[in-house]
Amino acid sequence: MASEMDISCQDIVGDIEDLISFDDPTPSERYQNKKDVTVRAKRVKVRASRPKEEPCVEKPKLDSVIPETQQIYMKTWGCAHNTSDTEYMAGQLAQYGYNLTNDKDSADLWVLNSCTVKNPSEDTFRNEIEAAHQAGKHVVVAGCVPQAAPRSDYLKGLSVVGVQQIDRVAEVVEETLKGHSVRLLQAKKVNGRKVAGPKLALPKVRKNPLIEVIPINSGCLNACTYCKTKFARADLVSYPVEEIVERAQQVFQEGVCEIWLTSEDTGTYGRDIGSSLPELLWKLVEEIPEGCMMRLGMTNPPYILEHLEEMAKILSHPRVYSFLHIPVQSGSDTILGEMKREYCVKDFERMVDFLRAQVPGITIATDIICGFPGETEADFADTLALCQKYQFPSLFINQFFPRPGTPAAKMTKVPANEVKTRTKRLTDLFHSYEPYKKYETGTKQTVLVTEISHDRKHYVGHNKFYEQILLPMHNNLLGKQVEVEITGCTKFSMFGKVIQDEQQWVNCSKLGTTTDEPTKLLTAAGESRFRSMLAYFFISCSLAIVCKYMFMFLDF
Repeated sequence: MASEMDISCQDIVGDIEDLISFDDPTPSERYQNKKDVTVRAKRVKVRASRPKEEPCVEKPKLDSVIPETQQIYMKTWGCAHNTSDTEYMAGQLAQYGYNLTNDKDSADLWVLNSCTVKNPSEDTFRNEIEAAHQAGKHVVVAGCVPQAAPRSDYLKGLSVVGVQQIDRVAEVVEETLKGHSVRLLQAKKVNGRKVAGPKLALPKVRKNPLIEVIPINSGCLNACTYCKTKFARADLVSYPVEEIVERAQQVFQEGVCEIWLTSEDTGTYGRDIGSSLPELLWKLVEEIPEGCMMRLGMTNPPYILEHLEEMAKILSHPRVYSFLHIPVQSGSDTILGEMKREYCVKDFERMVDFLRAQVPGITIATDIICGFPGETEADFADTLALCQKYQFPSLFINQFFPRPGTPAAKMTKVPANEVKTRTKRLTDLFHSYEPYKKYETGTKQTVLVTEISHDRKHYVGHNKFYEQILLPMHNNLLGKQVEVEITGCTKFSMFGKVIQDEQQWVNCSKLGTTTDEPTKLLTAAGESRFRSMLAYFFISCSLAIVCKYMFMFLDF
């Protein structure tokens, strides 16, 4: 049973965003001594564009669009920030009256929200576009791929919603259904100044009605040589502290019991507006109801080092998960320098050692890139040694993919077979230890239950250290904080049983959820706006009818 659950639950723990960032306006100046070699990654097979033997189904063009009659299918790749963007777009479309569906075949239009971090993600995105063409579906693309490379051949003629224009997705969908191509890629500004994105108070349709993903800033301050995300998200722009706090207050009122703070680098929050991440977190902690929890998203090492003592206090708070995702990417200072990561291995080790000492039991997740250009066997041995030393319970292992336009794409690459070998060696090391063995059978844990496993056999909850615990599917545990006893463990999760009477459970959600199906949630502001739109619609229809009969009378 344990091995079966290992497979079924690996996806559940893969919800930690691993965005990385880049901005190097003059790469040739830094790498003028490198060989000018264009590196091409081994790609997943991409369908040929519209083969003649399989003509595309003609897409219907509508003179007018009545939202209630069209169905929209949405798909997302990438990080938690992308997930939040899709939820906001879904909220806009639902507010406008469109029907959202998980059945792509019955949908009239597909909204595809992309990720530009790795080649395979973009290839899958490209194949999905081709599948939509073959099925005769209208397509709107969004996310970092079209934002970073809008002139890509396979995006020609498609409607695009830029990463800062997601609040206008309904306009783009309406025009696309009429057969028009619309592209909104510009940065959003207020009074001439860039803002992080659309207002956080917009309506959402959440993937999980119990979890709210809140973007706290967009972009970053780094210039990593391997990453294309900064082409899309650009430099750091933070949301005001007050707007984030108001969003948290709002979603807890709506029934959310867990909030995730996300961005390309949460550690940089506030540096552009005279604030800081600890200042924001302390204000948010005051708004978290009893039993509810907050999870901090990915932060790069350079900026979190400035706030270590304050961060340790915050991560020790009972309503904050003692969890931090800090990508190290390599255990070699030489490779970190080539990546332009702006820290050394000793900096990372100092941070991990300090947090583990000050926050006992803390879960620290990290990322590794195997086979970065120029990585020698000695460099990789340093990476293995670092991972062996700390035995990270969550380790995201990635092969290097040269992203077009980045400085790293022009560096001399490590042979593909060697990259695969190193990836396997690190993966074998990761699977050689079991982080949950530290908990003996019978250990008691407090768990917040927010999900159902992909095999639909278990409730999924997390303890204070954001460690996953699977519970039997009886009663209704969603949105409840319960005491459990550990009955077993696997590589990726623990098993437990509830040891409290039902009247002792802490109900953390106001939803009163009775099923495990996601619920469409619109904010009060969204509902008000929707009512206004309906009123406007009916007034417009009434005027149209009056005008029609006036002209009939005049003709008569």
